[in-house]
Amino acid sequence: MSSPHKVLFLCTGNSARSILGEYLLRQIGGARFETFSAGSFPTGTVNPFAITVLKESYQIDASKARSKSWEEFEGVGFDFVITVCDNAREACPIWPGQPVVAHWGLADPAATKGSDEDIRRAFQETASELRRRIERFTVLPLDQMDQASLIRSVNEIGMDH
Repeated sequence: MSSPHKVLFLCTGNSARSILGEYLLRQIGGARFETFSAGSFPTGTVNPFAITVLKESYQIDASKARSKSWEEFEGVGFDFVITVCDNAREACPIWPGQPVVAHWGLADPAATKGSDEDIRRAFQETASELRRRIERFTVLPLDQMDQASLIRSVNEIGMDH
């Protein structure tokens, strides 16, 4: 088996969507992937609803998750960089080693107004959509695809709602 594919999920605050992506891929992809998340302007805290939804819906312990800047990963050779918010997509730096950069834009569940139940539902919907996309991503024959096919296929996952 080849070495694990390094995947970075990027968002603005690194408090919700990118954290969900990191932990869901870690569970679904197993040893085939090394997963990370970061933000262009990290909030410094992980949204508690992200931790709760991962634990209650997917039995994932994300209690050690932390909000961090993408600057922490300067010089890391990622295979895939996936932006999950439009702001991070626009501000995305150039990464070394020519990773496949894809955009899987999702509404920010942390921006949801309303009751705790409304907010939890928004986080659940976002996690569910990310899980669906990650499941599609993990079945791609990554080691057998050329760069152009990888770019097209991984980006198409984000366009299919």
